[in-house]
Amino acid sequence: MKRNSPLKGEDETLDSFYLGRILVLQKKKGYRFSVDAPLLADFIQTRDSDEVLELGTGNGIISLLLSTKPFKHITAVEIQESLANIAKRNVQLNKLERKISVVQEDLRYYLPEKKFDVVFSNPPYIKKGRGYLSSSKERSIAKHELKCDIFDILKKTAELLKKNGRSYFIFLANRKEDFLQAVERNKLKLKSIRFVCPRQDSPPNLFLAECDFFSERDISLLPFFLYEKSGNYTSEAEKIFRGRTLNQESG
Repeated sequence: MKRNSPLKGEDETLDSFYLGRILVLQKKKGYRFSVDAPLLADFIQTRDSDEVLELGTGNGIISLLLSTKPFKHITAVEIQESLANIAKRNVQLNKLERKISVVQEDLRYYLPEKKFDVVFSNPPYIKKGRGYLSSSKERSIAKHELKCDIFDILKKTAELLKKNGRSYFIFLANRKEDFLQAVERNKLKLKSIRFVCPRQDSPPNLFLAECDFFSERDISLLPFFLYEKSGNYTSEAEKIFRGRTLNQESG
């Protein structure tokens, strides 16, 4: 559903998610989030007392979707001024100023005075020098490893995650080895992994991962399927896009 708002610019759309609970401003021609955002928001587990950090918030969509779950506060870091601005307006639009703070800064040099219970990121997927850059610089930086790469993301995660904390990511399935190398290099442990497949007869194109500092073995969760053979979303996908409520007190 699209709506009007005094916060919306002429080059932006205003969309509603989670059955109208969350409103999101997006650029018409710049960065626009995809299915990976609600998938990661659904995968992340939080508790009431959690201080949470997002590395690379874009327009703030994942932090906004997480606002339906318990946590104390989210700090959302974004390097691009245009996206940090729209993320701040999205926080204001959803009346979440007390729960979410947007910081415009290069995550590689972000040095807060505290560590976090939860760190999460939807990193740029495409290696620098690979693929085709968009005509939109904003979109290219969000999708390509131009300003940071997966090793930078995991390095900063390890620096800012509490020793008993958890971290969550979504990344390309064909770059799993790069992700695992980054995890190992920064002395993190893979706790669980869930592959995302377009259909039951399709290979995975993404995976969701939870990492910490102490898990001794990783758990392979059942794969997630986006579409039925009919072309409709699976029942689980429908629940995720509606914003299902998970039991966050376990785990």
